[in-house]
Amino acid sequence: MAALGREAGADLKDAGVLPVRTGEASKDIRMATYTHGQPSVSLGDEKFRRPMVIEIIEKKMEYLRKEKTLNVYGTVFFGTAASFSGMLANFIFRHCFKVKHDALKTYASVTTLPFLSTVVAYKFLVTDALYLGNISQENCVLRSSLVGIVCGVLYPTGLAFSKNGRLAVKYHTVPLPPKGRVLLYWLLLCQTEVKAMMIPLVFQTVFGILNGLRHYAIFESTLEKTVRDD
Repeated sequence: MAALGREAGADLKDAGVLPVRTGEASKDIRMATYTHGQPSVSLGDEKFRRPMVIEIIEKKMEYLRKEKTLNVYGTVFFGTAASFSGMLANFIFRHCFKVKHDALKTYASVTTLPFLSTVVAYKFLVTDALYLGNISQENCVLRSSLVGIVCGVLYPTGLAFSKNGRLAVKYHTVPLPPKGRVLLYWLLLCQTEVKAMMIPLVFQTVFGILNGLRHYAIFESTLEKTVRDD
């Protein structure tokens, strides 16, 4: 049996495995226990640090909540102004083309579609670009004013023109235009009244510039407060 034990020990040494004595094992256990208990100090620091982290997160959430509320109000007002432009354009073209049919249907479309297009375009072109940090103040103002002009004036004007022009042709409320000069005929028919659309054009341009400046200022102040709290 002793010979077998010696042979087994020799085999373990050849394999690179060294037997561990009882004292050494207990020493390793004590060191492992000590090493495992060391993070208790860092856990204590974490307990003191946790309220500060929660406070910073709450402040950031409050800043973002205020910024989101102000941005939503500005965007909704922007879209509402586009809806009023659509109503004015629809009134002008119905008067020019002497259309008396489908009033509710045309007013619903020329108010809803410009509102939605303005809100969506402003979100993608201005709000999302600001959050990504891809635009400057001048670019923000330019994009905001373009959204106001295109989605708030040109789009509702073209929409009201096409809808009321189709109704005029359908119900024969005005003489049909000669072939080859359809668009020029319609423009000459309502060129005097359509000048009233300059009012929403100027309003949307000015409001787009002011809204872009205000939106960029809110974003910058929120970013500075967040960095200062960090």
